[in-house]
Amino acid sequence: MKTFWIRTASAVVYAILFLGTLLSGYLFNNFHLGRILFGAFLLFVSMGCTFEFFRIVKHQGAKPSQVLGYIYAACCLLALPLANFNLMLMAFILFPTTFALAAIVQLWKQSEQPFRDAAYTMIPLLYVALPLSLMLMLFSNYSGPLMVLMLVVMVWVNDSGAYIGGSLFGKHKMWVRHSPGKTWEGTAFGILVTIMLAVFVGPLVVPTVAWYHWLVLGFICSVVDTLGDLVESMLKRSVGVKDSGNIMPGHGGFLDRFDSLLIIMPFAFAYITLFTII
Repeated sequence: MKTFWIRTASAVVYAILFLGTLLSGYLFNNFHLGRILFGAFLLFVSMGCTFEFFRIVKHQGAKPSQVLGYIYAACCLLALPLANFNLMLMAFILFPTTFALAAIVQLWKQSEQPFRDAAYTMIPLLYVALPLSLMLMLFSNYSGPLMVLMLVVMVWVNDSGAYIGGSLFGKHKMWVRHSPGKTWEGTAFGILVTIMLAVFVGPLVVPTVAWYHWLVLGFICSVVDTLGDLVESMLKRSVGVKDSGNIMPGHGGFLDRFDSLLIIMPFAFAYITLFTII
């Protein structure tokens, strides 16, 4: 019972921080202030995820350039949402330069696999900071925070639906190697309830987005959510750790909570931008 209350309390704190900063623009009737507060929260999350990633790969004997990794992640999250198209194009051109710099730094490190360590230095930029910056970039208009809210809720509903469906109907294991608890029945149930939520609730939250766009977004979120969870499980199992951290007692670390969103955001952002639905 004590564990239950600890898990509940940490989940409530997480929800208040996430949703409070996400919707702060509406609460204070100041869209720009809301973007700053949510950006500050995402910067905190980005640094936490980066710290946990570096700690995990150290179990493999890796020696990434941690200071450089933190700088890359922070610059990406702070600069990319403010950039116009030309600056974004320049940023992508600079990616090879940032890797080259990470490789040059390895000249002063005693590493047996310097290019592996240079690659590990870059991964938080691509795996963590870039998806979080895309989330902040959705704040381009007044509906942006509500779109992010729906994406987050769809992830939560899919996770809950998959757990409930797996508990009630689960018989066939989905991916024993990376996540023994997942079943095909649970995954299918999660996808179904997520799409239903997207189609029926999405148009009420963001009326300017047609129901068929919500159907696609619901499918994207539910499928990629499952894959994102498996990716993080693969990372942890490869080094023999159960949780990425303990920032949230009973729930794990930053990566444990944001693994799915980090994978979902590039796909969701690409669809939203391609069809200019907000």
